Amino acid sequence: MAARFPDPPSSASSDSDDSYDGCDEASNSNHNIGPDGDRLTPPRVQENESSASPPPPTPTGECPDIPIADNLIDAVNDVDGVAALLKSPRARRQRTVSHSQTTSNKTSTESILRSHTRTIYTAGRPPWYNCAGQQVEPFVIGICGGSASGKTTVAAKIIESLDVPWVTLLSMDSFYKVLSHKQHELAENNEYNFDHPDAFDFELLAEVLQKLKECKKVEVPVYNFVTHSREARTKTMYGANVIIFEGILTFYNLKVLQMLDMKIFVDTDSDIRLARRLKRDISIRGRDLEGVLKQYQKFVKPAFDHYILPSMVHADIIIPRGGENTVAISLVVQHVHTQLQLRGFKLREQLAHSYCGQPLPSNMFTLPSTPQVKGLHTFIRNKETPRDEFIFYSKRLIRLTIEYALSLLPFKQVTVETPQGMNYSGKRLSSTKICGVSILRAGETMEQAVCDVCKDIRIGKILIQTNFDTGEPELFYLRLPKDIKDYRVILMDATVATGAAAMMAIRVLLDHEVKEENIMIVSLLMAEIGIHSIAYAFPQVKIVTSAVDPEINEKFYVLPGIGNFGDRYFGTEPSLELE
Repeated sequence: MAARFPDPPSSASSDSDDSYDGCDEASNSNHNIGPDGDRLTPPRVQENESSASPPPPTPTGECPDIPIADNLIDAVNDVDGVAALLKSPRARRQRTVSHSQTTSNKTSTESILRSHTRTIYTAGRPPWYNCAGQQVEPFVIGICGGSASGKTTVAAKIIESLDVPWVTLLSMDSFYKVLSHKQHELAENNEYNFDHPDAFDFELLAEVLQKLKECKKVEVPVYNFVTHSREARTKTMYGANVIIFEGILTFYNLKVLQMLDMKIFVDTDSDIRLARRLKRDISIRGRDLEGVLKQYQKFVKPAFDHYILPSMVHADIIIPRGGENTVAISLVVQHVHTQLQLRGFKLREQLAHSYCGQPLPSNMFTLPSTPQVKGLHTFIRNKETPRDEFIFYSKRLIRLTIEYALSLLPFKQVTVETPQGMNYSGKRLSSTKICGVSILRAGETMEQAVCDVCKDIRIGKILIQTNFDTGEPELFYLRLPKDIKDYRVILMDATVATGAAAMMAIRVLLDHEVKEENIMIVSLLMAEIGIHSIAYAFPQVKIVTSAVDPEINEKFYVLPGIGNFGDRYFGTEPSLELE
């Protein structure tokens, strides 16, 4: 039997289901980077959005015309030979905005959700897998209730109180069916029943929700209530620690119902719901009073009585009066926290204490240690090496490492005719579809070498940074070719310590349907622990490096190491000491 919470002694909420806006440019959630690259307090929520996310993956231009994340420009524009890569004739991409219910013309250039104490941004997706690279199943909350009952307000209150790194909010309003011409005419005259189960595309809804549970990338339709149609654009979303799905018929479809870990019914007085619906449909959706009342009497109220109210029997928790019931929301949050703790983990900490003393895996390849290679390492490891020399010798070593990595790709036998009319039996790469993906920002230093040796190669980018509070890697930005699943991918990062960032990047590629055996991670320097972590989680991924160091310190720096490669290369290292 569902738990029913008593009404708190307060007035009813006046919030409608359209109480906050979404942001369509940044990636996912948690703190460190805001919309313009500034460091911020923790962003947390994704509302019908991507990447990580992130902005939707789009095809990149060909090297060297590669725009990069805005927050990196200042850090690298003084590097000799690299500044040219940062200049692009393309106009700076403008931030776009989306909305949970896609009903208003309001815009928000930054936040998903604002509270009295903090603002929640869409940037910073934490790990969605464990130390074995396996996905951790998210906790799915379903919120059901009548139209304008305050479902979105309850969802927002839960999100605000949860304070977890990454939450995805999915609205059932995104899944209205595409109307025929006749149905459009009925809708214009308030004669179409949008509250009937037949109005929703449950097949697509179940497919999207299942993919989100599997932490896969999905494209969510954008429905326009003014024109009664789906827009051409979609919203890119990922799964999360917590997925909240809200709608009037959340409990109607059995397949969807079985995906829910917690089922909440928002029970709000019908007069309050009608008042909110009048305010919303007239002021936001451009309807007239007579049309709204006609639609309510003919469709909304009967649908509530026949389909929505009976589904209350499936609820685990019934919350009277929506977002005003702070006691109920507090108990919901406590239960979700308990469930998340049972599924929780500390990825980087686990990786740092795993696989000690084991032989290096067979899928790891090290650049032969010639005197030249040792000499280059001597230059870049020396803390006294000036920055210009560090850059020069790093580029040489990167080029050698990339050339070696390419030699590990599959080749086929070919015969060509020389200018002297003789045949020559040689080799050629079996596939011409090769894509480079750099893990920003240090991995970006390897892009030029890939472009120099692979003509017209496409370049993707993934920005992963460490959360200063949790110590965990977080995905802030990604941009990949739409057809990357058909490519062999050279994933580039200058150094690998625990392997946490590399595993996140590999997980992103797998979520974009790149085959594991088509991924190669290339790095100048790797710690043994990082190599073991990647190889254990993804045994078919080739691991290529120019050197292997035996250990890492408590700050996850490789020892004896190279220092912070990005800081030394881009000239952003601390002035007092080099860690």
